[in-house]
Amino acid sequence: MPYPVGHRPAVKKSIIDSARKLFNRHGFESVSLHQIMAGAGLTHGGFYSYFKSKSDLYAEVLGCFFTDPEWKSCWEGVHVDLSSTDVGSQVVRAYLSRQHFEDVENSCPMVALPTDVARSGVSAKRAFETVFKAMVSVLERSLTQNGRRRTTAQAIAALSIGGMVVARTMVDRALADELRAACMAVALDLGGWDNKSKSGKSKQAPRLPASASRNRSAVLTV
Repeated sequence: MPYPVGHRPAVKKSIIDSARKLFNRHGFESVSLHQIMAGAGLTHGGFYSYFKSKSDLYAEVLGCFFTDPEWKSCWEGVHVDLSSTDVGSQVVRAYLSRQHFEDVENSCPMVALPTDVARSGVSAKRAFETVFKAMVSVLERSLTQNGRRRTTAQAIAALSIGGMVVARTMVDRALADELRAACMAVALDLGGWDNKSKSGKSKQAPRLPASASRNRSAVLTV
């Protein structure tokens, strides 16, 4: 009996989702094809009917909400509207949010996998570059100042990604929260978004205190 329409794309997506979570949590080298397929509820033997190699799959995992309309932001309480005129500030707040910091398995791969990409082949590097360029493009169209828009957008993207990467290396949670807040404040200032809310009313950029609790329950809304 033939598979229903849409079966193959759905299975491929489940493999990519499984790989993304495992790569984000354990790194590329430490994850086997058996683990990836098991995470998708499939047998190892079916892998090669969807991907040529683990590296081929890796390149597809390096997608994000900037490039994949089907990629769902799984950071609870965080929403980014790519059609919004203030999308730049939304991206910065989402990227450096507590939810993104804590949800390692569903991280944007530019945060979780940059070291793996640097050691990988050209296809993975190009995939990473594509996502980074897409992020820069989203930020750039939200900037209002004249001149150096692309340069500013690139700096904001690098600050957001790098800030989260460094924060995740820290044992001291309060220091990690302080770093995220500092990067967020500077990125919002660079974009001219530090004193504007969605409604256009004056609003200070959020700052997490150095003594921020490990178990904060506040939900980020952007």
